[in-house]
Amino acid sequence: MNETRWWWVRHAPVAAPYAGLVYGARDVPCDLSETCAVAAVAERLPMDAVWVTSALSRTVATAAALRRAPEGARPFALAALNEQSFGDWQGRAWRRIETEDKTRYDAFWADPGRAAPPGGESFAALAARAGEAIAALNVAHGGRDIIAVAHAGVIRAALALALDIPAHKALPIAVDTLSISRIDCFRDEGRPASWRINAVNARAASKG
Repeated sequence: MNETRWWWVRHAPVAAPYAGLVYGARDVPCDLSETCAVAAVAERLPMDAVWVTSALSRTVATAAALRRAPEGARPFALAALNEQSFGDWQGRAWRRIETEDKTRYDAFWADPGRAAPPGGESFAALAARAGEAIAALNVAHGGRDIIAVAHAGVIRAALALALDIPAHKALPIAVDTLSISRIDCFRDEGRPASWRINAVNARAASKG
């Protein structure tokens, strides 16, 4: 039996000018000024691990701040782990979207798991691409610890996969910034993968 241990970490909070906006797949910077919180998360993570991020700079920067591993174990970035694209709504506040684009806003929230924002993608589409990436990483790095610094939507998709539930059922799960969600994948030759969820949205205790 091959056991792969996933350490999902949501990136640090986005920088102040973007907080409260719909940023989705837009590449916005994160705020790493809470150094004690970052250090507390880093202490929870294994040393000898494979590191992977999305292709967005907020996960890359968070991973760089968290890493305590040897120089040779550099993270690699996968666009398949990017956050859901909210298309035309990115960079706007939800309250303005509700007022200025009410018809499409109401249609989206009537089925937020399967509906796509204008010019964007559905959560179901995100879950499909993230699921393919997770399956490939399970094969390529089976038996290892994998630290994946990603986004709330991607982490919810990973939890839906582990729970074997439709992706939209995972949307209510809270995934805070700098939280850790721990999932183990068990694979045996010729059998479907099975999963164990150890922690969801766990916050590391800061020492300062």
